[in-house]
Order: sequence, then structure tokens, then C-alpha cells
Amino acid sequence: MDNKKYSQEVRERWGDTQAYAEYAAKADHNTAQAAAGLDAIMGAFAACKQSGAQPQAEQAQALVDKLQAYITAHYYRCTDEILAGLGKMYVADERFRENIDKHGEGTAEFIKTAINCR
Repeated sequence: MDNKKYSQEVRERWGDTQAYAEYAAKADHNTAQAAAGLDAIMGAFAACKQSGAQPQAEQAQALVDKLQAYITAHYYRCTDEILAGLGKMYVADERFRENIDKHGEGTAEFIKTAINCR
């Protein structure tokens, strides 16, 4: 997903939140590299799903932890509440769903369900 393309929308929706302020201050300005790392985690979720693992399985839950830690390290402190909201958005927002599901149909839903199993 092209982060620059959506930066205005992000500012409008979350610009007055603490998470956004942290994101703006923390951004290492290497968003392409950070986005590639996030995309790799989405690919790992797809591989987990394709292996037949269930969202509550140890492997999937380890990926949820990895996702949350990655977001915290590269963007903003990703609380459990924020992570749950991201899971919902990964499915509800067609742009996110399509971007994540390029790794395999149903990956976004798998991630959302895995997050909800915590």
C-alpha cells in the first residue's frame, strides 16, 4: 500500500491521537523499508494459514505478537486495543484487505481472527 497516497486520510482520521503523534515523531523516514517488513509479516500469516494452522495455533499467535512488536518498533506503541482495531480495518477496508490478500485469499480475515483469539 502506498503510504504517501493515504497520508492525508490518515492525518484526517487519526491526526489528533497520541498514536499519530508518536508515529510522526518515530517515523524513520524509511517508510518503504518499514512497509516491506510489515508486508513480509503479512506473507508469513498467509503461509501460516496455507499450512492449515488455525488462528489460535501457537504459530499464528507468535505472528500476532511479531506484528504487534513490529508496529510498535517502527510506527507507534501498538496496544492490544489498537491491534484489535487494525485487525478489523484489515478486513473492513477494501484497500487493506486487497493488499493483504495478495499473499493469499482470506489472509486479512485470518489475521483479524488470530488477533481476536488472544
